[in-house]
Amino acid sequence: MSNKIPFPGAGLGLRREMLDQLSPVPQQVDFWEIAPENWIPLGGKYQKVLRQLTEHHYFTCHGLSLSIGSPAPLDVNFVKSVKHFLDEHNIQFYSEHLSYCSGEGHLYDLMPIPFTEDAVKHVVARIKQVQDIIERPLILENVSYYASPGQEMTEQAFTLAILEESGCSLLLDVNNIYVNSINHGYNAEQFLAAMPSHKIAYGHIAGHFDEADDLKVDTHGADVIEPVWHLLQQAYALHGVFPTLLERDFNIPPMPVLLQEVENIKSIQAQFRPTTASQRLA
Repeated sequence: MSNKIPFPGAGLGLRREMLDQLSPVPQQVDFWEIAPENWIPLGGKYQKVLRQLTEHHYFTCHGLSLSIGSPAPLDVNFVKSVKHFLDEHNIQFYSEHLSYCSGEGHLYDLMPIPFTEDAVKHVVARIKQVQDIIERPLILENVSYYASPGQEMTEQAFTLAILEESGCSLLLDVNNIYVNSINHGYNAEQFLAAMPSHKIAYGHIAGHFDEADDLKVDTHGADVIEPVWHLLQQAYALHGVFPTLLERDFNIPPMPVLLQEVENIKSIQAQFRPTTASQRLA
């Protein structure tokens, strides 16, 4: 299977609160993204509605609890349930966070993996185990983080090592690069340029909360700000146009407002020659 979405479109994260606004399904959205954990336990009406959507529209999955960096053993039964969900809904792309959220129990937050060589080896082995089960490339997102315990490598070097040694793909989150660049004092465009173009499966863009001038919190609960839109432009200039999805998880506005940001993604994509994207995705 290819590890890239086969079109350079604009997507939207789907939450159950949006379902009553999908009649008709907005044509501006080229693909949708769901968290499998939010749908696997559900039956009845919700499963029927989801089945109708996945049968007629393009979907990806973005998980919440794989905990790829956890010191605890991989939850194989959970991964198998995700595999069944992907197969049931004919979803090819499964992405997760380059972080962890469990140890001796669930932590209910995304914790930073120590940037060390030992952590690289640990995570790479778990990625290969997951990929063997789901029979798809695992796509990992560069995450926002607010502390770096035991750091021996830069975030950039750690991310590149994971991508190179595991064979996984990258979900390039532009907002997370911006947030981390402010919080940890590095150059966002230099980090962006270091990411390998051929590894980018698709991208995320979102809003965040300004706690202070030097502290940004990745909330997905606000509009995307201009510097992040500019960084998305830089991403396309460096890597070609890749599929990009708007995340909005809190303070969700009406669908027409969300669609304005989806259209903004499309307008930025249109600034770059279509051949750039088609060559990337060939």
